[in-house]
Amino acid sequence: MTLQIHIAPHHTFFLNEKIISAYSSRFRRIIKQHRRARRRITTSSYGDDFSNSPIEIDDFPGGWSAFELISRFCYNHARIEITVSNVALLHCCGVFLGMTEDVAAGNLIRQTENFLDGIFYWPWSDLILCLQSCDSFFAFADSSGLLQKLVCALLAKIAQNSNASFVTPSSSSSSSSPDNASGSSRVSTKSWWFDDMSLLPVQIIEKVVQGMGSYGSSNNSLILTKFLLHYLKTAAQNTVGYGSGRPRGEYSGLADTAVHGVVMVGKSMFSCRGLFWVLRVVSGFGLSRDCRNGLERMIGGMLDQAKLDDLLISGHHKCTYDVNLVIRLIRVFVNSDGAYSIHKLKKVGKLVDKYLGEISPDQNLKISKFLGVAESLPDCARDCFDGVYRAIDIYLESHPNLSMEERSRLCRCLNHEKLSLETCKALAKNPRVPPRTAVEALKCQARGGGCSGEEEALTTATGEEDDQSSSGYYSECQRVLSSSSFESEGCSSSTGQDNNQEMKLNLQRMQWRVVELEKVCREMKSNMSSLVRQSAITSPPTYHRALPRLC
Repeated sequence: MTLQIHIAPHHTFFLNEKIISAYSSRFRRIIKQHRRARRRITTSSYGDDFSNSPIEIDDFPGGWSAFELISRFCYNHARIEITVSNVALLHCCGVFLGMTEDVAAGNLIRQTENFLDGIFYWPWSDLILCLQSCDSFFAFADSSGLLQKLVCALLAKIAQNSNASFVTPSSSSSSSSPDNASGSSRVSTKSWWFDDMSLLPVQIIEKVVQGMGSYGSSNNSLILTKFLLHYLKTAAQNTVGYGSGRPRGEYSGLADTAVHGVVMVGKSMFSCRGLFWVLRVVSGFGLSRDCRNGLERMIGGMLDQAKLDDLLISGHHKCTYDVNLVIRLIRVFVNSDGAYSIHKLKKVGKLVDKYLGEISPDQNLKISKFLGVAESLPDCARDCFDGVYRAIDIYLESHPNLSMEERSRLCRCLNHEKLSLETCKALAKNPRVPPRTAVEALKCQARGGGCSGEEEALTTATGEEDDQSSSGYYSECQRVLSSSSFESEGCSSSTGQDNNQEMKLNLQRMQWRVVELEKVCREMKSNMSSLVRQSAITSPPTYHRALPRLC
C-alpha cells in the first residue's frame, strides 16, 4: 500500500507503507489510525492501494529535507552516512519517529547514539559545526537531551584549553575584553574561543550560559561578560544574521546578562569610555529598564571622565543624537549625593557646553531638549557662559524660522553676569538675539559682571576724572549701539532687495533695539555720575574699582 505523506509547507512524499513502518513506531500508529478513518469512509476513489487523504505532518524536525533523509534510510535497509553536520538532525528525526531497537535492530537512534559516544573527543570545529546545525530544530534538540550533551562537551573543551574561570570575576583570568574598544587598559585581549562561539545562534548561546548557571542576574563571571559583549557586537555588525530575519528582541536576555556582569565588576574593569562602549553595544537589543538604569547610573557617576565623542550616541527617530540619554546621565551625576567635587562639576560643565555646540545644528532638535541639556547643571558648574552663548548662536543660525518668543525662551539659559566682555559685545551686535536679551546683558556688564572682564584699580584725585571715565564708558556704549544698528540695517537692506516688507519689519526691530539700548545707556550714565559725586564728597583720594569697558 502506498502512503501519501504531506510535510509542511508544500512537499508531498509517496512511500511504501511496509518499508516506512518497518523502522518507525510512530508511522505504525499513524497507519492504524489512518485505516480506522478509511473504514468510516464508504468508498475510496483510489481503491485499497492508495488513499486520497494524505497524512499531514506539520512539525517534522528539519522539514522536508530531513524527511527525505529518513526515507532514504528506510529504503536503503537502515544504512546512511552519518557525519557531524547531520548526526544531530538524524538523531532528532529518529526520536520523533520512534526509530528504536524495539522496532528494528540497528535502528537509526542506536546508530546516532554510537556516533555521539565520542563527542567529548571531537575536535573543537566539529562541536561548533554540530551545534550550528541544531538551529532549525532547536526545540527537538533541546527536548531530546542532545543539546545539553553538546553544550557540556563544548564547555569541557574550553576548560581543557584555557586557564579561565567561568564563575569568578578574577583579574588574573587569561580571558579578555571583547575588543580594545572597551577603553580599559586593565583588560587584555579576547580569548581564543570568542570568534568561533560567535558563529552560534542566540538560542544555543543562551543554553551555554544557562548551563554555566550564569544567566540573567546570576552572572558574576567576568570572562562570560566579555564574551557576551563580543557576541552582541558581532551580531550587531553581522548583516547576514539580521538578514536571516532574526529579531533583535531575541538577544535581550543575553544583553541583560552582559549588563549584570558589567555592573558586578563595576569600575574596577571598565573605564568611563568602556562603559559608553558597552551602552552602545547593548542598547539596540531590547535592554530591560532595570539593566539600562543600572548601567546609566555607573556612567553618570563617572561623567567627569567622559569625552565629547563618548556623548555622541546616535539618536532614535529623527534626531541625530540621543539627547535624552545625555540629560539622564547629567542628572545622575548632579544627584550623586554630593560625591562629586566642584572641580569635577566644572569639568562636566565644559563637556556639556561642547556637547551643546555639537548638537545645535540638528534641524530636528527641539528647544526643550536644548534647554534640558543646558539647564541640567547648577549655575556653579560654569565660570563662564560664553560656550552656552556660542551654542545658542549656532542654534539660532540653524533654525532661522524661530519666532521672537522662541528666541527669548532659548536665551533664558544664559547667565548674563558670567558673559565675557567680548561675548557681550558680540551679543549686542547679533541681529538673531532678541533685543531684550541684549539689554539685560549690557545691564549686567554695567553692574560689573562678566567672567573675564579686566578690573582696573584707578587712582582718582577729583570727581572730574571719574566723570571723564564715565563719559568715555558712555561713548563706548554708544559706539557699540551704532555698530549694532548699522550692521543690522545693512543686513535688512540687503534682504530688502528681495522683499520690501521684510525690510520694513527688520528696520522696525532695529529701531526698537536702538531705543531700548540708548535708554539703558542713559540710566548707566546717570548711576555712574551719582557714584562719582558721592565718592568725591566722602573720600576724594581713595581707590575704587572702575567699571569694565566695552572695548
